[in-house]
Amino acid sequence: MPGRRFRLLCIASLLSVMLVDARVAPAANDPWPGLVQDIFNNRPMNDGADVIAIEMPYRAEDAAIVPVTLRTKLPPGDSRRVVRITLVIDQNPAPMAAKFELGPDANVTEISTRVRVNNYTDVHAVAELSDGKLYMTKTYVKASGGCSAPATKVADDAKSRLGLMRYRQFARAGEGPASQGLGQGPASATREAQIMIGHPSHSGLQMDQVTQLYIPAFFVDQLRLWQDDSLVLAMEGGISISEDPNIRFTYVSNGAKRFRAEARDTEGHVFQKEWKVDDSGT
Repeated sequence: MPGRRFRLLCIASLLSVMLVDARVAPAANDPWPGLVQDIFNNRPMNDGADVIAIEMPYRAEDAAIVPVTLRTKLPPGDSRRVVRITLVIDQNPAPMAAKFELGPDANVTEISTRVRVNNYTDVHAVAELSDGKLYMTKTYVKASGGCSAPATKVADDAKSRLGLMRYRQFARAGEGPASQGLGQGPASATREAQIMIGHPSHSGLQMDQVTQLYIPAFFVDQLRLWQDDSLVLAMEGGISISEDPNIRFTYVSNGAKRFRAEARDTEGHVFQKEWKVDDSGT
C-alpha cells in the first residue's frame, strides 16, 4: 500500500512539472521564432500593446473570409509615426498575409480587411515606427481550411469582375451622411473609406471541382492608393487575402480633388481607377 501511494505521488509530481513546463515553455511547433528570422531578419521585437491593436474573431464563422482590423494606438503628441504594419498568420502556408505602408501625411490609424485562415493559429501584427523599432501584438483564431476553400464565384463571373474597382466613403461621428466617391466636411478632416477589387485571389491550394487539379495561385500582390499625388496607403499582399480584396481604412484628407487606386496581380495585370472627391462640404 505505501509503495502504491509513493508511485501515485511520483506520477502526480511529474504531471505537475509537465503542466508548468507547458505553460512557460513555447510550443514545440511554434513557428513564430522562425518567422521573425525569415520575415523580419531577426530584428528585436518590442511589446506593442501601446502601439498597435489587432481584432479578429476568436472562432471564425467562415475560414475563407475572416475579418481583421488593425489600429494604431500612438497617443497625441507622440513624435513617432507608424511607417508600416505587417500582418502574419503564423500557421498559414504563406504566413505573411499583407504588409501595409502608411502614407507619411495621411495619418492612417485603422485598416480592416478579410483573410483566409488555414489552421488554428496565432496572428501577429507588427508595427514599424519611424524610430526604426518593431512593436508586436498578437491574437489567436480558431479556423481551418480557409486557404483551400473553393471559390464562391463561378469562373465566368470571376472573369467578368476581374479588376473591377469600387470606392466608397463613409461618414464618421459628427459628419454628414455617407456618400459614394464623395468627401464630407472640410479638408484635413478624418475620412473612412473602402476599396473593393474584383479578383478570384486563388491561393494555389484550391482544387478545380471538375478537373480535380489544383488551380494555380493568382492574386493581387500590390495595391497603392493616393489622394491627388500623395500616398495614402500601399499594400503588398499574399495568398491569405480573401477573394475580392476589400480594404477599409481611415485617413486625413489633404483637400485633394481626386482619389485614385492602382492594383497589380501575379499575372502582370494592372488595374487603375480614379474618382473625383468633393471637399467643399456641400
